[in-house]
Amino acid sequence: MAQITASLVKELREKTGGGMMDCKKALQETDGDLEAAVDWLRKKGLAAAAKKAGRTAAEGLVGVATEGNEGAIVELNSETDFVARNDRFQALVNEITVIARAKDGDLQAVLGADFPGTGRTVEEELTNAIATIGENMSLRRTAALKVENGVVSSYVHNAVAPGLGKIGVLVALESTGDAAKLDELGRQVAMHVAAANPQSVSPADMDQDIVERERSVLREQALASGKPAEIVEKMIEGRIRKFYQEVVLLEQTYVIDPDNTVGKALKAAEADVGAPIAVKAFIRFALGEGIEREESDFAAEVAAATAS
Repeated sequence: MAQITASLVKELREKTGGGMMDCKKALQETDGDLEAAVDWLRKKGLAAAAKKAGRTAAEGLVGVATEGNEGAIVELNSETDFVARNDRFQALVNEITVIARAKDGDLQAVLGADFPGTGRTVEEELTNAIATIGENMSLRRTAALKVENGVVSSYVHNAVAPGLGKIGVLVALESTGDAAKLDELGRQVAMHVAAANPQSVSPADMDQDIVERERSVLREQALASGKPAEIVEKMIEGRIRKFYQEVVLLEQTYVIDPDNTVGKALKAAEADVGAPIAVKAFIRFALGEGIEREESDFAAEVAAATAS
């Protein structure tokens, strides 16, 4: 029996677009023969999914699932928004989100997990869904949050069904206060995160490379003013504070209460909740962000089809 290496599985995946577990099984069944493994995938009806694997999947849905002090979020992509409105696709996202919560948001663990009632893994179920629904799909990312004391709250923007939409947010609040009030507060903060898209919870959490790059730009601008060095440094610090107000969650103007920052609003809410409140983390997934979408000339496509 030939040794089935990770590099061989990778090569077959690149060659066919098949799922990781499907490719591994194909190689096992063909004693590591790459070309025979390609044929094996085709004979099993997985070639249809492989053909679709090269097509851009930038639509789809973001799903969230929370329970008490833990929650998960996933992004499952499809080629068209039409498929994202399909009941089967939505059920697929819901089930994967529940699995992601059980697997602490680990993408590889989720792909390898059993998909309930099918005898298939999540990855195999996705391959099956691609062949059945007729569009390429991709489980792009998964994540989870958990706190020891407190809640993980969620919000979905442009929801097409409960827990499913175009933008999903999880917010983890650490507190021993009233859980119901804390969850409602967490949902409001999650709404803020969806709208304001902060980059970190606090200035201390901010990526220092980003801060230094911003500081460098501000220094050049300040020096160009011709002011003395000590004035320049004060100008830089003032502008860095303004930068934090734009990108740091606790420093941002709260969209629910524009007279306060998020940090001040949370501090004021402690009396109602009955205990101190700390934002431990947040996660925001916006559907398709960062995916390079294919541009098509619809008129040219129609002309070509007419001419053929």
